[in-house]
Amino acid sequence: MAETSNGPAFAVYVVEEREGKDPFWTRIGSAWAHKDNDGFNVTLSALPIGGRLVLRKPKLDDDEPEAKPTPRGKK
Repeated sequence: MAETSNGPAFAVYVVEEREGKDPFWTRIGSAWAHKDNDGFNVTLSALPIGGRLVLRKPKLDDDEPEAKPTPRGKK
C-alpha cells in the first residue's frame, strides 16, 4: 500500500460494544505506513481501557486535526 500524500494511511478507533445498542466508535489516533510498506507508526491521542482497536482508511471529508508522527531519531 503506497502512500501518495503526507496524510495518515489509517484512522485509529476504539470500538466499545454496548448491550442492546450499536457499538460506539471513538477516534483516538492515526497510523502512517513505513516507507518500505512493512509496518506502521501509530500515534494515539488517548489510551483505550476497553473495547477493540480498529484501523480504517480516513474519510476524505475528515477535518479533524492530525498529530504527525515524530521522525526516527528526533523528539
